[in-house]
Amino acid sequence: MLITWETPVKIRFMEGYGTLFVVATPIGNLEDMTLRAIRVLKEVDLIAAEDTRHTRKLLNHYNIATRLTSYFEHNKAKKGDYVIKALLDGKDVALVSDDGTPGISDPGYNLIKTAIDFIIKVVPLPGPSAVIAALSVSGLSTESFAFEGFLPHKEKARKDKLESLKREGRTLIFYESPQRLISTLHAIHDIIGDRNCFIARELTKLHEESLRGKVSDILATIKEQTVKGEIVIIIEGFHGGPFKGSIGDELDSAVKSGLSVKEAVEAVARGLGVSKGEVYKEGLKLKRMEQPEDK
Repeated sequence: MLITWETPVKIRFMEGYGTLFVVATPIGNLEDMTLRAIRVLKEVDLIAAEDTRHTRKLLNHYNIATRLTSYFEHNKAKKGDYVIKALLDGKDVALVSDDGTPGISDPGYNLIKTAIDFIIKVVPLPGPSAVIAALSVSGLSTESFAFEGFLPHKEKARKDKLESLKREGRTLIFYESPQRLISTLHAIHDIIGDRNCFIARELTKLHEESLRGKVSDILATIKEQTVKGEIVIIIEGFHGGPFKGSIGDELDSAVKSGLSVKEAVEAVARGLGVSKGEVYKEGLKLKRMEQPEDK
């Protein structure tokens, strides 16, 4: 029997199966390991790690001798079957990534989803996350945010993605590699705009560094530098800006970008420098268009 979204909220896990523990590990500083994570990693039968060599350093630091197996992007199908079989045989397994919380922009999601499909109990052990750590000190709005992971590598796909986000009102968060940081910031500047931006690299590590400012200012600062390490980019959400079209055109475009009618009205009013009442009249037309016709 497989779980479906129509299953009642109260889920009864299959007896005799093991438990999959999703264990967050430090993103740099080994002192960020939780006491519960250390205990669970010692008690489980198997640890599935993105890079066993990387994880072994962490385990040695805390005198953890649990058996390791690799589980990463290029072996996730074969090793996923292996780990699921261990769980079905009653073994407890801990899933860890190289850094931070498994399943966030890494293949751990696939293993977690498969375990859920088999009605295997999945237990989170919360802890470090580069996304939340960077956002918490960014100085940008934390009320609502959109984590987009890594932007596409191909230029057209990356441009299309940024185009779809340029009127997103929530704070935007991306991961990026040091090799692509400058080209990505240029694309953000050209498409999303010269907004307030926060860049964090090597969070919690010896060479931790952060930059705050407009995208253009950050580009000017790092253009002569060799940037290294894991990077988080945080961009201020859309709060209005210069518009060229009519109220109706801009409102329609804002709604199609994903904003609610109310959010779009506020954004377009700011961008065009007109009253919300004037824009709201166009919003009413859009709402009427969204309503199904009476039959």
